[in-house]
Amino acid sequence: MTGRSAPAVLPPLLRVWLGLIAALAALVVVVLGVLYAGHSESGRLDRWIIQPTADSVRPPWRNVALATDFLGEPAGAAVLVVATVTGCLLLRWPRAAVLIVAGAGMTVATTTLLKPLVGRTIHGDGNLSYPSGHTAFLTAFALVVALLATGRLGFGRRAGTSLVLAAALVAGGAMGWAQVALSAHYPTDVLGGWCTALAVVPATAWLVDRMADRLVDRMADRLVDRMADAGRREHR
Repeated sequence: MTGRSAPAVLPPLLRVWLGLIAALAALVVVVLGVLYAGHSESGRLDRWIIQPTADSVRPPWRNVALATDFLGEPAGAAVLVVATVTGCLLLRWPRAAVLIVAGAGMTVATTTLLKPLVGRTIHGDGNLSYPSGHTAFLTAFALVVALLATGRLGFGRRAGTSLVLAAALVAGGAMGWAQVALSAHYPTDVLGGWCTALAVVPATAWLVDRMADRLVDRMADRLVDRMADAGRREHR
């Protein structure tokens, strides 16, 4: 069922903290977007972290970077999403399945919308780079899985927040390293993608819970009305 008896995909204990984090992350995305709008080279912060166009990673680490990058490609992302959605449906938790698709989809859609608006490029005018869609996707996927685990296992505020942030940091860090190592993105592109996921996923989870609860309320109201109608017909 998708009713109120089903665990919320955004655990109530985490809503305030994740809401604050989402707001801060959205601010970072906007600030970086404004700072690097129209740029076609690394900025001071990028150069302080690493020279992103050096492409200095060699095997076997280059192979690790390529394998990680594949998880952000359409085929790799589809495998992750389909496998996780299938697991949620087998557990009879359709609300979670909806969040996996919606969370990842909305995050990727946001990065796709932001890229032409910011207009930052790397390796030529046709390669829009800010924010990193690969980093945003894998971070969003990890965030969703961590949120679902927190709700399903009944973690408290501290444990749940720690799990969610750790999952986002590990997934975003791994994909971000791969993107910079392969010279596909500047470090600030990666940071923007990471923050995009942090901003979008909590809001999407809240919307999924609201929509699911409203749907259940409507179904309950209809059932009550039908039972009332049946009762009136029996007394005639």
